[in-house]
Amino acid sequence: MAQRYVRVQNLEGKVYYGLLQLSLNVQVLDAPPWLQGQATELILNPDNYQILPPCAPSKIVAVGKNYANHAAEMGTTVPNEPLIFLKPSTSIIASETEIKYPPQSQRVDYEGELALVIGDRAFNCTPQEAQTKIWGYTIANDVTARDLQQKDGQWTRAKGFDTFCPLGPWIVRELNPGARLQTFVNDDANPLQSACIDQMVFPPDILVSYISQVMTLLPGDVVLTGTPEGVGSLHRGDRVRIEIEGIGRLENTVASR
Repeated sequence: MAQRYVRVQNLEGKVYYGLLQLSLNVQVLDAPPWLQGQATELILNPDNYQILPPCAPSKIVAVGKNYANHAAEMGTTVPNEPLIFLKPSTSIIASETEIKYPPQSQRVDYEGELALVIGDRAFNCTPQEAQTKIWGYTIANDVTARDLQQKDGQWTRAKGFDTFCPLGPWIVRELNPGARLQTFVNDDANPLQSACIDQMVFPPDILVSYISQVMTLLPGDVVLTGTPEGVGSLHRGDRVRIEIEGIGRLENTVASR
């Protein structure tokens, strides 16, 4: 199993980065791993911590319509270049916590996505340079108030609500380019989304290069790489699970705000 890098909070409220062991103990690092954090002698057992989102980015840069079939299901064509937008850092929540359904919306959708974690300052990078700036990979749910997205014509409100970016549960350093992403809701055994991540129109190195020519990416920043076809609505009381081969599963329930 690949090493799993986590961010946790102990019972006293102190936040640590660490390595999750098979025993579920966490070996604490003395700094974020992308800042050359080294293992310490401090070990947290499962009763003494809770999992947090695996990083605390200055910004989340997301990409729209990056799978051709998803663009088609939204009634649009694939963009000629990456379509980027921002989600606020306050939208991030951990796995196993609640997505809060906002009263302003009548239609909230899941969007399962591969997320990239940036490990080094990225500015004006070539694709080759950009690949070296990607420190690791995790799972995201780009939760979207679809009715507000259509009403507003731009996406800030629809995608920016608190709790609208579940992220985690941990980061892995390497990922098979053909890894499969699947989204499940409640007890349905059949995935509502199922696609290999190599079906992206613009792959991760191209995305990071493109974004870096617009804004500087900082260590710990997150890039959401787009969702495949099969997006659909969530309802209060639902449980949504996004799985990516080689990473794990991100699972959240939906509740009233």
